[in-house]
Amino acid sequence: MDSLRKGLYHLAHTKTKKEQNEIHEKRWAIVSLASIPLIMTLGNSMLIPVLPLLEKELDISKLQSSYVITVYSLVAIFLIPIAGFLSDRFGRKIVIIPSLILAGIGGFISGYAAWKMDDPFMWILIGRILQGIGVSGTAPIVLPLVGDMFRREKDVSATLGLVETSNTFGKVLSPILGSALAAVVWYLPFFSIPIFCLISALLVLLLVKKPPNDKKGPPLKTFWKNTKEAFHKHGGWLTAVFSIGIILMFILFGVLFYLSSILEDNYDIKGIKKGIYLAGPLAALCLSSYITGKIIKDNLVKMKWITFFGILVSGAAVIAVQFSEQFVYLLIVFLICGIGIGVGLPCLDAMITESISKGVRGTITCIYSSARYIGVAAGPPVIALLMEQDRIWMVAVLGGSAVIAAILAFRTIKPEAGEQPPAKSVFVKFNKE
Repeated sequence: MDSLRKGLYHLAHTKTKKEQNEIHEKRWAIVSLASIPLIMTLGNSMLIPVLPLLEKELDISKLQSSYVITVYSLVAIFLIPIAGFLSDRFGRKIVIIPSLILAGIGGFISGYAAWKMDDPFMWILIGRILQGIGVSGTAPIVLPLVGDMFRREKDVSATLGLVETSNTFGKVLSPILGSALAAVVWYLPFFSIPIFCLISALLVLLLVKKPPNDKKGPPLKTFWKNTKEAFHKHGGWLTAVFSIGIILMFILFGVLFYLSSILEDNYDIKGIKKGIYLAGPLAALCLSSYITGKIIKDNLVKMKWITFFGILVSGAAVIAVQFSEQFVYLLIVFLICGIGIGVGLPCLDAMITESISKGVRGTITCIYSSARYIGVAAGPPVIALLMEQDRIWMVAVLGGSAVIAAILAFRTIKPEAGEQPPAKSVFVKFNKE
């Protein structure tokens, strides 16, 4: 009997130790997955500082140059949910690797057109559309894949924090890297995209293993039924999380657009120097996302309240813009805003990934990623219009958006423990098969 007890104790202890070392064992797989949002962010955001140069080289208007960013985002908004279904049905890696290759081909087409063609603008847009199709099946699929990889939910939360940090670090690096590459040859940022995509595809192919017990997802009819049931069961808090994600990205990109404009118009700061200043709020966001991913573990209640207070901090920072235009003051305010947004994003990722069953996890997280693109697309043009009016209107819209997001987080997201079926406003931790 004693030997049996010792054997059972040894088995349980070995299993616990194995679970505790799971992140360490899969560290290179985590690096591979974290490279995807980094590269996808670079592939889009680093073109922003190149647009004025592109206008001069191709003799096009500012509106036309904005299409280089717009077509990429619009395609991703519509195709990300489809990619989510395909990843649930056929597997995450089967979707991610071809998508990375397609994104690289799109970047190569844009770069080659800019290099060799006399009138390359349309082909640049075609390449960007292909890149948008590719990105639809890459970064958004990382979230459910992380959820599939680990036994312990706190490992999922910690890894999602790293993924969100990688995504944000891409935003920090983008304006600096884009300006540096364009200083060599203006179309070089396009050619960098296929190189980055090839590296990431090889990393995922070689280092990310298929999760254990990974079963083929349901057919379309069953999948649609399961998705509707997921929204019926979780609709209230899912809608709130989607809306909060849209608002946070709307505030972030609206603030970045405003800061970029005033740095150039009011303080005559341009080029790489401007990119470094723009990287400040994003660096604060990056660091706060990383720390939050470590703190929240699998605590759903903690996720709610960190999200709530993060939104309040970002909203207060936006309102503080109204009180002064002093350069240092504004930089500090936007750093605080970045921190507020940064603590919220990994919590939103973890809420979805840890509360939705695997069968529809890919699609739900992809719909969420698609929703965030709406905020990215809406922020700059809305702020551009509001900047033509008194500044109070911009502050009111951004601050009011933060208030709405905070109310949604406070009233609609109600985490509870237990096995009972959750109400629409309640989310519980999903127990893995």
